[in-house]
Amino acid sequence: MTEENACIKKDIRAIHDAMDVLSGKWKISIISSICYYNQRRFSDVLKDVEGISNKQLSRELKDLEQNKLIKRTVLDTQPVTVHYNLTDYGWSLQHLIHDLAKWGNAHRELIIKDSREAARA
Repeated sequence: MTEENACIKKDIRAIHDAMDVLSGKWKISIISSICYYNQRRFSDVLKDVEGISNKQLSRELKDLEQNKLIKRTVLDTQPVTVHYNLTDYGWSLQHLIHDLAKWGNAHRELIIKDSREAARA
């Protein structure tokens, strides 16, 4: 195997590892919510991520915390308040989140444009 092929194989493995952590229907949306607002409460993320249930959000937040992407902070208030923030490690995804949003908006525009043109034909 050439050195270039070894590097490509290593990159593909790294992408696979990243997708293991970030894959699923909800994780990127949850990370995006916290990334854009810097700090979110459970109820805030629940409103931001349309269609997710309380139980599923709780599970996803725990998983993201275990993977060191978010930090859960319990405040000593009445009632108890919990905030979620990205860790420094989680913030390393910021460029990826912004690039993904940019691509998603461009893709949506392309598909809408194509479907309008198809409807006229």
